[in-house]
Amino acid sequence: MKVAKIEVENFRGIRSATLHLPTHAVLIGDNNTGKTTVLEALDLVLGPDRLNRRPPINEHDFFEGRYIQQAKREEVDGEAVEAEDGEAFEYPEVKIEAVVVDLSSEQLSRFGSYIEFWDQAQNELYDEASPEGVDEEHILNALRVTFVGKYNADEDDFEGTTYYSRSLKEDEKPVPFSKKDKQLCGFLYLRSVRTGSRALSLEHGSLLDIILRLKEVRPRMWEETISSLDGLAVASNPEVGISGILESINASLKKYVPREWGVGPHLKVSNLTRDHLRKVITAFIATGNGEHAAPFYRQGTGTINLLVLAMLSQIAADKQNVIFAMEEPETAVPPYAQKQIIHEVKKLASQTIFTSHSPYVLEEYDIEQTVVLQRSDLSVLEQKQIELPDSIKLKMFRQDFRKRFCEGLLSRRVLVAEGYTETDAFPTVCRRLADLDPSKYSSLEALGICTVNAIGETNIPAVAKLYGDIGKRVFALCDLQKDENKNRIVANVEQMFMHAEKGFEELVLSGTTEAALKRFRGCIDWPQHLQAKFPDPEIDIIPAMKEYFSWSKASWGIADFLAQCSENEVPEWLRETAVTIKKLFDEVETFDEGEEGDPEAHFVPYVAGTARIQSFGDKQIYTVEADELDWAVVSSEERGMGPENHYQAIVHHDDLGELSWNLWEYPVGGENRRETNVGVHEILDDLDYGFEWEKPGNKKAEAE
Repeated sequence: MKVAKIEVENFRGIRSATLHLPTHAVLIGDNNTGKTTVLEALDLVLGPDRLNRRPPINEHDFFEGRYIQQAKREEVDGEAVEAEDGEAFEYPEVKIEAVVVDLSSEQLSRFGSYIEFWDQAQNELYDEASPEGVDEEHILNALRVTFVGKYNADEDDFEGTTYYSRSLKEDEKPVPFSKKDKQLCGFLYLRSVRTGSRALSLEHGSLLDIILRLKEVRPRMWEETISSLDGLAVASNPEVGISGILESINASLKKYVPREWGVGPHLKVSNLTRDHLRKVITAFIATGNGEHAAPFYRQGTGTINLLVLAMLSQIAADKQNVIFAMEEPETAVPPYAQKQIIHEVKKLASQTIFTSHSPYVLEEYDIEQTVVLQRSDLSVLEQKQIELPDSIKLKMFRQDFRKRFCEGLLSRRVLVAEGYTETDAFPTVCRRLADLDPSKYSSLEALGICTVNAIGETNIPAVAKLYGDIGKRVFALCDLQKDENKNRIVANVEQMFMHAEKGFEELVLSGTTEAALKRFRGCIDWPQHLQAKFPDPEIDIIPAMKEYFSWSKASWGIADFLAQCSENEVPEWLRETAVTIKKLFDEVETFDEGEEGDPEAHFVPYVAGTARIQSFGDKQIYTVEADELDWAVVSSEERGMGPENHYQAIVHHDDLGELSWNLWEYPVGGENRRETNVGVHEILDDLDYGFEWEKPGNKKAEAE
């Protein structure tokens, strides 16, 4: 079984979306595009345990938070206008429809009256009048199901149910797609923190619970455990001093209810029910050389994720017809394990749907399996397909994927550089200038620009087209071009930055100072093969350094030189280009309702609202207020587009233990992901948190 198509309407940040999914898919796109929203939508329509939550959705699940009734709208001459009937009102609804294909014989038998046909070649339902057409190889049995979520004004609450789609139009009363129906579909949505924190518990929906159900094993431990606990005597020894007091209380009570009173008051070790036991019984694991075991959820994040992998393999081995959906399998897992997770799960499951920012994950997927998502200004989520131009062969794309192409797929803006020298040197000089004068310059990383090596001027148009076709903003950086290639480049980029020299080395040598070249020469080891030609390179510094830069073309020679230059020593063309690029994107970044970008503004975490957390044991609900969080940078890891900064706020709660809220900034000025970790407890409502731009004077102004 697999999901062939999903349609989403009015759900979270998505006004509408229609996506066609391959057998195995990795969803990629900018931050806050809607990748996780797609997985949450699939969970609502197909997940067997998702609708157990009460309410199944809330006001934040509606597009723009709109769920209250509105005047009914109708289309007149292509425009939405208020209906003539002033009494007519409608409530915005969340609608999610999934088309599933490759049905098993058991599924065909159960869903028989609602089975339709799917044209795999056209990616649409087959509704031709000729019945013989369904025998074609590309026509598959299919089932449509639809989740409908809405606000119920009479109950003043939200409700949501999944139905057989055909019953919504064809039957007098819509027929629900029940929990048992969904269990037969085998959809598993694995949120890394939640899934790992209860993987080896016996809670309903945990991985261990799923394995036991697949193996049709009923844990016959509840009655025996409760009986054993019931038989434990607590404080019955008179020396403890409690039993005597309880006996005196019992004697006093019998004066008033001598007959009705049964067994006198006594202490027991617990009042746990089987539902309590499901939540408190958990597996312990000993790691390292010692024998001391700790609860599995206290292990490291990487260990838990690998534990999840092992359990996924067990589930898939027992039930081949499983659809796995998982967010960022790379979290806290080394590259080799990332690749192993993808390889194993793809091999075992009927369909896998991942989101990821890892090149090691992405390179495990073919081009047809890479789904690029882009959200329009009208909040319509669109699907883009990677199409290789003729000059970029599939073999080259696969071989150079991680080094050349991957960062561009994951970034919002791409600068296609002519060769190795430009790819290394231009980001370096922008970083250097930003350090010298941040009010005037900015690093490419801070602007969210990824530099991709075209490996030759004739490849620039094709590489630019590759990224432009999937919705990236694309620019080019190159030497002086002939008119034909120049026109091809201009046709595929938003802006081309072309200098007047025939090579980048000539640009630098003609635009810098001899003093800068001599200073740099004194900092490097002069290559042995240049000793004979230039025994004293400072006498003829420009020809000597030209030879050196040519020799170190792919070894950061010019990049290292530019990294130690003062502003005036950087060639004028490079300075002007850096200023131009900064201005291009300063116009995008706005502060204080449209005020032009402020170089002194900072990208900082914000938090608001109240979190509601349900205790793992006694089910009591606790709250955490926004002002209890204090953010700090706990790590900074260098990546291809600059540092990835991890911000964390920890709350030490008296009853819940350590709770943490986490934000990752990457590239600089962009939110990569966020994660709330409440351990084994359940978060009912989270805080509203993320990043925002803040000017130095904002807090002071607010205080005044």
